[in-house]
Amino acid sequence: MKVFCISDNIDTQMGMRLAGIETVVLHQREEVIAKLAELIQDKEIAIILLTTIIVNLCPDVISNYKLELKSPLLVEIPDRHGSANIGETIDSYISESIGVKL
Repeated sequence: MKVFCISDNIDTQMGMRLAGIETVVLHQREEVIAKLAELIQDKEIAIILLTTIIVNLCPDVISNYKLELKSPLLVEIPDRHGSANIGETIDSYISESIGVKL
């Protein structure tokens, strides 16, 4: 099983590569959606890491994938600025999936 990272900056890419994780740097919504579609088809990839800025480029698509797919696991990671509100994101996913506001 492999881990892959979609990042918006070179710093995250370099850190992931040092950890042995394959990474690509993207900046456009269409590029991210195309890469996600490609990665989801690869059965060897178990986890896809996405920086916060990448998630903010296409939150609707990523949210749908998280709710519908069993594999791979999509995980939002904070970027070097550390401005992610991961807890709020998790709350919104739960609220969407069960239909109850937390």
